[in-house]
Amino acid sequence: MKEILVIIPAYNEAGSIERVVEGCKEKLPDADYLVVNDGSSDDTAKILRAKGYRALYLPVNLGLAGAFRAGMRYADEKGYRAAVQFDGDGQHRAEYIPAMYEEIKAGAEIVIASRFVSEKKPHTLRMLGSRMITAAIRLASGVRIEDPTSGMRMYNRRMIELFSRQINYPPEPDTLSFLAKNGVRFREIQAEMDLRTTGHSYLTPWISVRYMTRMLLSILLIQSFRAGKSLQGGDKT
Repeated sequence: MKEILVIIPAYNEAGSIERVVEGCKEKLPDADYLVVNDGSSDDTAKILRAKGYRALYLPVNLGLAGAFRAGMRYADEKGYRAAVQFDGDGQHRAEYIPAMYEEIKAGAEIVIASRFVSEKKPHTLRMLGSRMITAAIRLASGVRIEDPTSGMRMYNRRMIELFSRQINYPPEPDTLSFLAKNGVRFREIQAEMDLRTTGHSYLTPWISVRYMTRMLLSILLIQSFRAGKSLQGGDKT
């Protein structure tokens, strides 16, 4: 069984994808990586092919959930012990992955690279939303996740199977809340994130408010009606 797969969803990340992949190869020579080109309309696919990077090419843009699930299906089929969700825009740092894997080996099922284990959240509108989502997850599940919107997460073998084989598990905070409520073991490690240096974030203030509202409604209401018996996968090792 292989150890770690770094899944890199990429949509129009021509300005950063080479740096991200080369950074993973340099800092994690014993881990594998997979770029999931999510129907990019820029030169992302051209760069991936020119450099010979390991990649999946989705014919249309499926969004983060679809690209992530494609990567998890690859990890499932290839038998990896752990898979990492890793942004293609250069904000995530590969050097935290070994520490995350140590937590997996110690029994965690999902490990989050968190900005707020030992650091306090700044008082900004975006972090207000993060605080509210943290509070909602704790209210719904009894589990406190300090950085539920962090996009850098590692999943163990059972979670790989779950996200790969069941379509209604997007990599979003409301899914984390549902999993926590059903006994999935979480850990967070302190991490720093870099600023995006190329491209543009889709999270405008209005989109951020809509996203926060949708997550809160889902965590506090919709997830309560999901059946825990649907939580299936491999064993817990």
